[in-house]
Amino acid sequence: MKNKISIKLTVYFSAALIVFSIIIGSIFMLLFKNNAIEIYKNDLEKRALTIADTISELMDDTKLNFGPGMGMRGGMMGLQGGLGSYIRNLDDIAMADAWIVDEELNLLITGTMSHMQYNYADLPQDADIVVKNVFKGETTFSEVFSRLLESPALTVGTPITANDEIIGALLIHSPVEGMNDAIKEGFRILFISILTALILSVFLSVALALTFTRPLNKMKNTAALLALGNYNVKTEIKQNDEIGDLAETMDMLSQRLSEADEERNRDQKQRQDFITNISHELRTPVTVIRGSLEALCDEVVTEPDQVKEYHKQMLNESKSLERLVNDLLELSRLQNTDFKIEMQELNICDVLKDSVRSASNLARKKNINIEYSFDRDVFLTKGDYGRLRQMFLTVIDNSVKFSYENSSINIIMNNNRIIIKDKGIGISDEDLPKIFDRYFSVKSDENKTGTGLGLTIAKQIALRHNIELFAESQLNEGTSFVFVVR
Repeated sequence: MKNKISIKLTVYFSAALIVFSIIIGSIFMLLFKNNAIEIYKNDLEKRALTIADTISELMDDTKLNFGPGMGMRGGMMGLQGGLGSYIRNLDDIAMADAWIVDEELNLLITGTMSHMQYNYADLPQDADIVVKNVFKGETTFSEVFSRLLESPALTVGTPITANDEIIGALLIHSPVEGMNDAIKEGFRILFISILTALILSVFLSVALALTFTRPLNKMKNTAALLALGNYNVKTEIKQNDEIGDLAETMDMLSQRLSEADEERNRDQKQRQDFITNISHELRTPVTVIRGSLEALCDEVVTEPDQVKEYHKQMLNESKSLERLVNDLLELSRLQNTDFKIEMQELNICDVLKDSVRSASNLARKKNINIEYSFDRDVFLTKGDYGRLRQMFLTVIDNSVKFSYENSSINIIMNNNRIIIKDKGIGISDEDLPKIFDRYFSVKSDENKTGTGLGLTIAKQIALRHNIELFAESQLNEGTSFVFVVR
């Protein structure tokens, strides 16, 4: 499993989740702490303002006032009635430790701690700043370590007024230890939740990684089989994503390779058949020529008429050899992309008429009439006159060869299409797609001497002139060769 994609994906995914969890956890804890402190401050401020307003109202009702004449702590301790009862229960009402001090930080009143002796050092470190702001008419906060409460405390200070004068500062001290504990508990719960989510995510990432890599392994195995030559193998993966597209492309490649392999095998067989045919075509005239020469040299044949007949036979066989060799050379040249043909402006109508004149002798032997119908007298294009004449003549000769005696061949020109149509034996649906192949030759009595190169050469000439050439045929009804000049 070393260096496998599934492990890498799992590691990357888990690392991303851990970083994400740390960032989210840090942001959550920061926001949670700030929000908790803010809520706690608001609650403490509401309690302080309510208590301060209540004390101010009770003092206004009793017309009491804080000041030196009241004897400071002693005067306050002697309070009776509603104000005295309220102050004695101040801690319970504030739900925290509550103090009342004057501007010089002298402790005037405290709730349940009234029996204790306090001095300046017992107050929070920045009590002077809080009290100073309070006597400016502000409600202010302080969050420092209180030596009196022996823990970090949140202190709120708010003014107590009488007759529109600030006569004291109400300080409510509340330890933040409980709030910190709540924050720690929240962090612990968050940590457990994140850890659980990470564990589950690791298992999920492994499952997702395996789901992701399973089709890749299939494609790897398919590619290995393709490399071994098994072109019928398929990935059998159906997914609507990029992996599915890749698998579909690989299946398409397999199909194309299979078709190419079949085509290669077919070409190989046709090539072998072609070599066999060519060998036979070469051997026959060579054998005849050699036999004739041996008969002449050994003076087996001495009669002048017989000698003349032998010479004529050798000449015909040598012509057959020359035609065969020329066809092979011609095809080789045309298939060579570096072979240049002479392109010049010419009239295709003239080329067609010239081809018809050359094919008339062969057609006359079978009493075949060649008729042509042109929609114009001039059809100018660029090409090699000799090659185009060879192309049309090959197709016309082929039509004559496979036409019935006493029939006709029609050559029609309409717009940019030229059709050479015969009324011969036709071509089967099986053979029709192969007639322009390099090594294909129709097996028939009419094609005994054919090498299978004529239509291949015509096709190559058409391609070099950017002419589309194809055939349409029905068995025993005739064949039409269509040229589309572009």
